[in-house]
This record gives sequence, C-alpha cells and structure tokens, in this order.
Amino acid sequence: MTDKSKKSQEGLEAGRSVARIREVLDQVEELDDGGDHFENAKTLLGKLKTKQRRAIMESALTSHLEVEDLKPYQAELIKMQAHLESTGRKAIILFDGRDAAGKGGTIRRVTRYMNEKHYRVVALGKPSDIQRTELHMKRYIEQFPHAGEIVLFDRSWYNRAMVEPVMGFCSKSQYRQFMKRVIDYEKSFVSDGHTKLVKLYFSVTRKEQSRRFERRRHDPLRQWKLSEVDLQAQELWEEFTQAKYQLLKKTHTKESPWFIIRSDNKHLARLETIKLILSQIKYRGRSRSLDFKLNPDIVIPGDRELKIMEKQLARKGTFKE
Repeated sequence: MTDKSKKSQEGLEAGRSVARIREVLDQVEELDDGGDHFENAKTLLGKLKTKQRRAIMESALTSHLEVEDLKPYQAELIKMQAHLESTGRKAIILFDGRDAAGKGGTIRRVTRYMNEKHYRVVALGKPSDIQRTELHMKRYIEQFPHAGEIVLFDRSWYNRAMVEPVMGFCSKSQYRQFMKRVIDYEKSFVSDGHTKLVKLYFSVTRKEQSRRFERRRHDPLRQWKLSEVDLQAQELWEEFTQAKYQLLKKTHTKESPWFIIRSDNKHLARLETIKLILSQIKYRGRSRSLDFKLNPDIVIPGDRELKIMEKQLARKGTFKE
C-alpha cells in the first residue's frame, strides 16, 4: 500500500468513525429530560460550553465503540480457551517490545472475559541472587502452562536479547550464548505437539513513546509505571532499535516466528493482536461471520519487518521506527 493510498484509507476510516459518533451525539442531544439516571450527567453537561460538552460525549462514545469492537473477538477467545482446556493443549504468548508500547493494556483486553482458572499473566521482576547463578531460561520455564492452560508473559526470556544487553544487565558472553541457544530451547518447548508458542513484539514510534512517558510522569495514577529503563528509553532509542534488528535476524524462524504489532493506535493494536492470536491457535467453533483478516499496516511478520529495516539501513544509513 502506497503512502498516498494508506492516508486515503485512514482518512476514509476516520471519517466513517466520526460520522458514526456524530450521529449518536445528535440522538443523545435530542433526548427529553425524562429518566432519573440521566439527570446528574445532564445537569453537569448543561453547565459546559457546547464544544466542551460535545468533546466529552465524543470521547465517551469513542471508548464505548472501541469496547464493542473487541467483544465479538473476545468471545472467540473464550471458545479458544475452552478448546485448549478440553483437548489438554497449551499456549505460551510472549508480549515483548518497546517500553510504553501498550503490552499491558493489550494483555488486559485479551484476558478480559477469559476463565481465570485457565490462564495466567506472568511478569517476572529482577532475578534473585540465586536465580542469577542459574540458567537464564529456568525461571521462565518454571512458569510454563499446564495442560489446558494459557500463559501470557508480560516480557519474556527475550529480555536477555533486548533490555539486558542495552542496559548492561548481562555480559556480552551471556547475550551471545542466549542468542545462539534460544531457538533450540523453543523447539524443545513445542516438540510435544501440544504446545503453541506465539511471539509478539510491540513497536511504537519515538514520538508516541515520548508522549506516553510524559503522561506517566504527570499522571499520579500512572507514575508507578515509570521504571529505570523507561527513564533511559528515549536516550537509548538507537541501541534498542539495533537490539530489535539482531533479535529478528537471529530468532525469527519459520517454526518460531515473530509478529510485530504497530501500536501507536492502541485500539487497533489490541484488536489486531486478538485476531492474530485467534489465527495462530486452532480451535473448534470458529465464527464464520467475523472478519479475521489481519491489517497489514498493524501486524507485520518478522521477516517482512527485517526487510523493511534493512532497506532503511541501506537507504539512509540508519533505522527508522
């Protein structure tokens, strides 16, 4: 898709969304004063200027429509989970990538309606002194799913390929050994024929990452999200990009592929991630009416992303993300 056609398509989709929201707004404004549950909201809205009132209502309706967009696919996730449970199969889903790229928010949407008894979200902290003396993979393997279970890793063993070498948390030797052996490890994980591994890398532009960091810095409800790595992510942008390139070059294989999720638009990233998971994990009862086709501007196979990065490097001498 050319830049021109892409912009045209985005403009068309945006226009449709705005038109839909405006239509609902007009309907809301025509409501009469009956109904006690509307009174407080209408009193408050009545004190605001027209532009402020419409902005609030538009924001609320946009959020509502986004939630509704996800629900049919979240229902499919329940079917998928039930199938894994009934067949004793297992799934491991990795959520890796840039800081503030929306991994946590996407995980929450994926698991929103799932049966809590049959999935776990794993977000491991810093290794203990004892764990530092053990095999890097060991503490992750200890969290692997049982039969019929799904485990979602909010950052995975691939920290050794990205955050740790960039931040100096591992030695060059440890990094090289990991990159040399990780694919063999993954082959052993799925060799039982009952385990599915899905590897997702969330990619966000430098400008959008900066905006999200600023929001975390000034929002008391989000300040806890700021980490040591976050504070240096912008300064070390190029180093993280180089680490991503090496990651794809050495650990994307046909049997164990990476999928890049473009996540500047959080809603589309969440929707397409759910569709991708549903396309990667087979299950019975798949809906025939839903559109499972992936948006090629949001979901990028690892080999295609690698070619994009190599073209950028050859053309401009640097990577762009």
